Amino acid sequence: MAQAGPAAGAAPVGRVLLLGNSRWHWAEPDGAGGLRCWHLPPGTAIGAPGELVGWAAVGAVPAAAGLPTERRIGLEQVPLAAAPPWLGIDRALAGWWAWQQQPEGDRGGVLVADAGTALSLSRVDGAGAFAGGRLLAGVGLQLRSLAAGTHLLPELALGGALALPPDPWPRETAAAMARGCLEAAAAAIAAAWRDVALTNGPGDPASGPSAGLPAGPAVAPWSLWLTGGDAGALLPLLQRQGLPVRWAPELCLEALAALTGLAGTALDVG
Repeated sequence: MAQAGPAAGAAPVGRVLLLGNSRWHWAEPDGAGGLRCWHLPPGTAIGAPGELVGWAAVGAVPAAAGLPTERRIGLEQVPLAAAPPWLGIDRALAGWWAWQQQPEGDRGGVLVADAGTALSLSRVDGAGAFAGGRLLAGVGLQLRSLAAGTHLLPELALGGALALPPDPWPRETAAAMARGCLEAAAAAIAAAWRDVALTNGPGDPASGPSAGLPAGPAVAPWSLWLTGGDAGALLPLLQRQGLPVRWAPELCLEALAALTGLAGTALDVG
């Protein structure tokens, strides 16, 4: 769970950092085998530079960031088979780590929905190889586009994770925008999941009992993972549709911690 900042007086234990499109994502061991995470404005530093054991960046790295180049994790260091050179490091980290967490010897394919600045839908097949995906505007980008492209719709303050308006048919404009964009993102995820669940392999249609599909021949054991800043708001919408979704809000940071061997964590790369 994201925190406001490091605990007062906590001893340095090493940290990892992912430079995203909109925020910098930090993590350190929480002392109980897990991670303590923060999602802060770009350029926000936590601790001394020497405490950074590894970092990765989705896009360009600011020259003033002063990040140690020898500790950068590149796409080639993520053990995701068949990853094309253009694949975003965040998609590679999340896809590989979701696949890695399945039982060894019984690993099926995964579909990872990363609901950040962009909503990325990435497939990793049962052999741990990248198998394509889809990209669309994230909820925040959708909301900003509505405000920029219309005369009457407001620009919403998006300082943190977006909350799901409780009323499915809001009367207030801002809530109606938020609800509509979240419903659209959830529908895109649901459509992608049904496409994945209907295939045993590329071009091999089948039917099965997955998430609203009729009973029929067994399908490949795919699983659906949800991560990213807007994942919490999307989760109830996906659950309402009966999708077997696994919510893992810190997939990318967990993957970085595993790859760097961050001390104090119990993350197992199998």
